[in-house]
Amino acid sequence: MTQRTVHSTITFSRQFLLSGFEEPLQAGTYKIETLEELIEGLSFPAWRRIETLLFLIQPPGQSKLTQVAVIDPVELEEARNRDEAGRDPHA
Repeated sequence: MTQRTVHSTITFSRQFLLSGFEEPLQAGTYKIETLEELIEGLSFPAWRRIETLLFLIQPPGQSKLTQVAVIDPVELEEARNRDEAGRDPHA
């Protein structure tokens, strides 16, 4: 089985909510890593998402320890759409 990691970023102009977090996440640019595996047996290359990781932004004054959360990519996209539309992150 072949796997790959896709690196990307996502930027929020205002704070946003994701399930599993008690408080809204701050606005800013977040690093995303998506682990995918090759779907075998097809006549063309196709990849299946296994896991999506969000690298959290540390508040000013906190240690530079990197925190990573496993997230639902669909929920992240919905939060991005709300952010671009200027809607309340609690919606």
